[in-house]
Amino acid sequence: MIQALAVSNYRSLKNIIVPLAGLNVVTGPNGCGKSNLYKALRLLAETASGNLIASIAREGGLDHTFWAGPETFTRGMRDGSAPVQGGARKENTRLQLGFAGETFGYAIALGMPSPQGFAGYQEPSMFQFDPEIKRECIWAGAVCRPSTCLIDRVGPVVKVRAGRSWQVYNAHLNSHDSILSEISDPVAVPEVHAVRQMIRDWRFYDQFRTDPHSAIRTPQIGTRTPVLDHDGHSLVAALRTIHEIGDRDALHHTIADAFPGATIRFEADTGNRLRLQFLQEGLLRPLSQAELSDGTLRYLLLVAALLTPRPPSLLVLNEPETSLHPDLLPALGRLIIRASRETQVWVVSHAPRLVATLEQAQGCHSVALNKELGETVIPGQGLLDAPPWRWPD
Repeated sequence: MIQALAVSNYRSLKNIIVPLAGLNVVTGPNGCGKSNLYKALRLLAETASGNLIASIAREGGLDHTFWAGPETFTRGMRDGSAPVQGGARKENTRLQLGFAGETFGYAIALGMPSPQGFAGYQEPSMFQFDPEIKRECIWAGAVCRPSTCLIDRVGPVVKVRAGRSWQVYNAHLNSHDSILSEISDPVAVPEVHAVRQMIRDWRFYDQFRTDPHSAIRTPQIGTRTPVLDHDGHSLVAALRTIHEIGDRDALHHTIADAFPGATIRFEADTGNRLRLQFLQEGLLRPLSQAELSDGTLRYLLLVAALLTPRPPSLLVLNEPETSLHPDLLPALGRLIIRASRETQVWVVSHAPRLVATLEQAQGCHSVALNKELGETVIPGQGLLDAPPWRWPD
């Protein structure tokens, strides 16, 4: 389980350390930085798949993701007696992402490359705005210290701890590649393998496309699907898999909890294309997925994601209340609480009824964000309230 998430210099997240529990709900007014925190976690997940640089490029490039405010706020800026203005930077600009888990912690720092030519020519590279990975570390325990650091990457050099000394594992790692995507020896560097597998097990569900032309509304060839794909195209197969090898009683109870008297059935044509049948009290025939409302279809997608027979180490839902009627939110909250008994769950939401339901669960950790001078903060969090964290030197 992740115990803390740390982000520095990413959009409105100048420097934030978020404590985490088994069930977490992130709330706050519009524009407070909830989406930035979610995107930062997504970027962290991209390190294990080798897509980090491409993901930053889709956001407009590293220089467009940096914190846009001053390097430091003076007392006068904070109390309003002086205007907010910047000065000469004392440190190199770095985007830093990291987390601390029960076993290992991980941090990565990215910066802009130095202007230079390529292949021995003086002509400048046309990829000079691609970010470079300046530092990566994996450590044991909650806090990165010299005594707990196990893997230390500075520029192209990767060092591995060997007892009380260090050994160079790779001295020529590409500056655009993470150790999580390029080093795969589970014997020589088991820490890298363990962290990579943990991050790859994270699961994100953001927006499902449920318009009339969505593939979710058309029958698909059925194969056993213990994990709903991120766009939801395998909805019917995922629900059928839960029915066959998952918690069948929970599946039908959850649907009846949201739609009293309703249940689902499945049928397959000669080409093994699966069709969903939604039976509702008072109707003489079942409805297919093509006939369901956006809200009903989205609720079934969340059911398939949360009742998966193969729970991930972390399940992240970004505004799951989208298109749902407020009366469905308590049932969705109870479903999320049930899923949190088997996996760590992170919910970003601004729906009061959903948040209230989740906060009633024992052990639910609520993170309320706000903005001060453009910076996302956790109100009331002092130095002693934040989880222990230390960025690598």
